[in-house]
Amino acid sequence: MFGPKKTKYRKSHRLRGKEKGMATKGYQISFGSYALKSLEGAEISARQIEAARRAMTRHVKRGGKIWIRVFPHKPITQKAAEVPMGSGKGALDHYVSVIRKGAIIFEMDGVNPDIAKEAMTLAAHKLPVKCRFINIDEF
Repeated sequence: MFGPKKTKYRKSHRLRGKEKGMATKGYQISFGSYALKSLEGAEISARQIEAARRAMTRHVKRGGKIWIRVFPHKPITQKAAEVPMGSGKGALDHYVSVIRKGAIIFEMDGVNPDIAKEAMTLAAHKLPVKCRFINIDEF
């Protein structure tokens, strides 16, 4: 499971609305020939990133190279069930990555374009955002 090894603070503010607007960094293909681009902003959990990565890796039969361009740095807390209001912030539950519209989530290289598109489509079904497959030739 992805998550930071060490953080300065265990818990952080939610900062909702941070995913609004277009991505100003990480919106271009940098490593591979094919990419999965986000069409909306959201928070993607570490489990969702891992599920998408597994789907892609299995579809390409461990061929080619896959880059994960996002990392879940943001801690999300959750209070236990039936806990009354007050009594502080909840315990750490999981980590998420804040994705903005237009951000590249995954990149791939070393496989056939048709196989890459199918693998990326399978990965997109695991994510809570609408995504689009893009090719380096489109730039």
